[in-house]
Amino acid sequence: MSASSTDKGLLTPDNCAVIFIDHQPQMFFGVANIDRQDLLNNVLVLAKAAKIFHLPTILTAVQSGGFGGKITPKLLELFPKQTPIERSSMNSWDCQEIVAAVRGTGRRNFLLAALWSEACLALPALQMLEEGYGIYVVEDASGGTSKTAHDAAIRRIEQAGAVSVTALQVLLELQRDWSRKEHYDEVMAVLKEHCGAHGQGFEFAAAMVHQAPAGDPH
Repeated sequence: MSASSTDKGLLTPDNCAVIFIDHQPQMFFGVANIDRQDLLNNVLVLAKAAKIFHLPTILTAVQSGGFGGKITPKLLELFPKQTPIERSSMNSWDCQEIVAAVRGTGRRNFLLAALWSEACLALPALQMLEEGYGIYVVEDASGGTSKTAHDAAIRRIEQAGAVSVTALQVLLELQRDWSRKEHYDEVMAVLKEHCGAHGQGFEFAAAMVHQAPAGDPH
């Protein structure tokens, strides 16, 4: 990954894109390293970050007409005009439609979130690294069939040169400066809805420090 592909090492809305891989019911059922509701929550944080900051976003599913099932509706609802790319291979990089979609974004950095980590996350991440892409695996928006499987996949990807991040980290890195007001209210809404104590802290500040009514993002 060249230094020029990031903003002095940081991701920005202009230098990255996101791929959501196989966030389908059957794949959620098999996840055992993280609470499934927490996993879905993190997926939605990442998806809302992508939508707020207008990141190119690719959705893909494996065998959705068969064992996999359709992508979770809460994710699809955020990208209503987008048709997920269907494939049969566990490795998304085997699908030429996905390869074309990646190249069509013009981006060199990709945030990857996938189920399961040991196959559908690791395989495309490793091959995209070989082709010179900067790969950022969103660890808490991905899941494996066991903690051992997930952790081993993350180690393998990191050893090959990828970087692990979290969904909240992505959201905050894209916002970066609270004086940037263009997306401030949207980011605050995500924090309050999805980010637990962190979001509750903002609610407290609004209600007790600034004397704002409940729900006011300021």
